[in-house]
Amino acid sequence: MKAWQFTEVGKPLTRNEVPEPEAGPGEIVIAVRAAGFCHSDVGFLDGTLTSLLPFRPITLGHEIAGVVAATGPGSTRFAVGDRVAVPAAIEGPGTSSNGGFQPRVAVREDLVIPLPDGIAWDQAAAATDAGLTSYHAMIVQGGVTAGTKVGVIGLGGLGSLGAQVALAVGAEVHVAEKNEKVHAFARELGVAGVATDIGAFAELGLDVIVDFAGFGTTTAAAVEAVRRDGRVVQVGLGVSEGTINLQTLTLNQVSLIGSQAGTAEDCRAVLDLVAAGKVTSRTTPIGFDDIADGIGRLERGEVIGRLVAVYG
Repeated sequence: MKAWQFTEVGKPLTRNEVPEPEAGPGEIVIAVRAAGFCHSDVGFLDGTLTSLLPFRPITLGHEIAGVVAATGPGSTRFAVGDRVAVPAAIEGPGTSSNGGFQPRVAVREDLVIPLPDGIAWDQAAAATDAGLTSYHAMIVQGGVTAGTKVGVIGLGGLGSLGAQVALAVGAEVHVAEKNEKVHAFARELGVAGVATDIGAFAELGLDVIVDFAGFGTTTAAAVEAVRRDGRVVQVGLGVSEGTINLQTLTLNQVSLIGSQAGTAEDCRAVLDLVAAGKVTSRTTPIGFDDIADGIGRLERGEVIGRLVAVYG
């Protein structure tokens, strides 16, 4: 079968002929129906995250949804034909083993979760990384519940999902997004307010602000805008370092918390919200043959929402 593989830093993905995988002990083989793209895939190619990969060439693609095609010895959780998803994890496919940018992939069954009926393949794939990351930031790290006043900084692929998750649990959501072309979309989601800067909501007493942008200035603005005893959750990493007002942080007793990825439980929760029609990713589907080009589009910032390869 064909596979899109990382071979060398600075070079595009290479389409190689590889053997079809077999299910080893405790593994299943998934016939991939959709595989999402992530900025970490760009990081593998440009050398930023290459140290995470255990071997090369390696097939990338760590946002996977599909159908069980085979089960290995000792595998009892799934049967052939089951619809499944693979929550993104360092120890999972696309990072520690060959991933979903190939038609079939072998996966440890303990890393796999059932996929509720009725979820489109592109939505399922996006939920395995962007979905669980946004949910984890909002609900687990942010502690958002019904009635919470929430600020969302950045309404990209992650931020739009985070806003929807907060709305789904009954929170009051206010969005800060510099790109005014996205403001109409924010209003369509049902947010209470939208502006170009989170400071516009400083008088509202925001309980939680989740920064999905992470440009330093956005984190500093969140610390200034959140209420006394409020919480700022940092997800975005637009820059690696930033400066905040320690006096404001201390005197207002602001909690500043990092949030990275999520758990299988987070992914299950997001998939339930997707199945209920409460959360939807803005996806751009492409075909298997266009995967290498898709990475280039992502690197150049040409993708709105989430890019997903869907296999016929």
